[in-house]
Amino acid sequence: MKRDDALWKAILEDVFDDFLRFFVPNAEKIFDIERGFVFLDKELEQLFPSNQDEFNPKYVDKLVKVFTNEGNEQWILVHIEVQGATDKGFSKRMFTYFYRIFDKYQRPITAFAILTDRNKQFHPTRFEQNYLGTKLLYDYTTFKIIEQDENELMLSESPFAIVILTVKTALLKGKVSDNELFDQKINLVKRLLSKQFDKDKIRALMNFLKLYVRFEKKDLITKFDKELDTLTNKQQPTMGIEEFVLTRERKLGELKGIEKKNLDFVQNLLTKTDFDNAKIAELAGVKVTFVQKERLKLQKS
Repeated sequence: MKRDDALWKAILEDVFDDFLRFFVPNAEKIFDIERGFVFLDKELEQLFPSNQDEFNPKYVDKLVKVFTNEGNEQWILVHIEVQGATDKGFSKRMFTYFYRIFDKYQRPITAFAILTDRNKQFHPTRFEQNYLGTKLLYDYTTFKIIEQDENELMLSESPFAIVILTVKTALLKGKVSDNELFDQKINLVKRLLSKQFDKDKIRALMNFLKLYVRFEKKDLITKFDKELDTLTNKQQPTMGIEEFVLTRERKLGELKGIEKKNLDFVQNLLTKTDFDNAKIAELAGVKVTFVQKERLKLQKS
């Protein structure tokens, strides 16, 4: 079973209003949520050039411009870090983000660290420096997923709680069997479908649940996909996640030879999306018969 932390970038955009409501109890009074948000990914990349593997990142960062209810042009910045491993330099990095962002925008910043690792001893909350009477203290909000109460999350009416529950399910690896993990994911699907969420959000959350943690065994993947089709009546996935996956797979294909690229691209679409043969053939620029043969090979393997 593998986690796909890169999907955090997409799901944060799909349910960012719910992210705010989840972490800020009076979010509706503070923020002008109806005005929408500006995601500053390109600007953040300019401030923090990174050579980390974009397909398997150690962390995911996000910077969002959010308007407040104080006036038409009043806005603040929300900085989010999703950290998947223990990092002794994490707090220093959080502070580095703060001062570079503040230097560029000169706006209030609120920062959130979402920790998706299993190390219960790793719980950074501040960066501190004190030398010869000069003291610096930078605090930020930390949310450790492994420490969250599953029952409280299950009772929550927040769509973002489904995101947290999905990640918490992934953290069960090694503690329960694959079949038990399968049951956990199916239960989450049923709970999601029982909620009165916006249809687009349901599709986005469903895709995050499906793609964030995938089973190693192909028979479980097939079984889960069939069960998902039954429960959802084969609802089409949201474009937010689709576009993210397609863009990433195209980039992966460009790194390989033209001949192998088509094969890999088709295989990835077959395993990671619900597209039919004709759609995959159109996207990959190959014949439908080629896709049919590859699908049969995967089903037999």
